[in-house]
Amino acid sequence: MADVFSKKKRSAVMSRIRGSGNKETELAMIRVFREQGITGWRRKQSVFGKPDFVFYSLRVAVFVDGCFWHCCPLHRTMPKNNGEFWQKKLDSNCIRDREVNRELKKRRWKVLRIWEHELSKSDRRKLVLKLLRHLKHME
Repeated sequence: MADVFSKKKRSAVMSRIRGSGNKETELAMIRVFREQGITGWRRKQSVFGKPDFVFYSLRVAVFVDGCFWHCCPLHRTMPKNNGEFWQKKLDSNCIRDREVNRELKKRRWKVLRIWEHELSKSDRRKLVLKLLRHLKHME
């Protein structure tokens, strides 16, 4: 399907997408933490890789990754237009994620990555179990 926007308009639309404060990811994760009574997390901390949430006492960095931007194996899609650009962009995001994981582990941090789709109501129970298992394991 052809893009309904001109290149200039598409660029303007895409530039408005932010890496934090996204309702489908970070804000939904905050709701899960609050619903489950999970405390001790902080946002917008100066930790390498800019994790979405940090549990300093446990040295746990939590990233909530959007399925499109971080190439979810279940939901990865590639835009039809400008495919070479998108392939390069999305591949570089995945490479950066691996480098951040590696560096944080070198610094003795535990890394927990949550996919956007795990925040859905239907996957909520599995997500909560995953969180509790990882946070308890890391105490």
